[in-house]
Amino acid sequence: MISLQQDPEGFVRMKRHFPAGASVAILFTDGTQEIFTGQRLNEIYDQALAAYRAGNHLDAKGFNRGPRKMVQQGIDFVAVAPGMST
Repeated sequence: MISLQQDPEGFVRMKRHFPAGASVAILFTDGTQEIFTGQRLNEIYDQALAAYRAGNHLDAKGFNRGPRKMVQQGIDFVAVAPGMST
């Protein structure tokens, strides 16, 4: 089982996908704990990454097709809340 802890802003550090069958326990800042499947966390990560790319005018692969400037290609933190495991 993988254990993660939510930071005060409501995020957990997630730089990559977890194995789909893995169990991930997240300890929230309010003291509650919830078990997520790796597949569910991967879905949340993919949604956050898509929102980040859309907000920064990046294509589906994370490339900026506009004028050249340095843009972060991915995300390191994902927002989670109790009740998102279902």
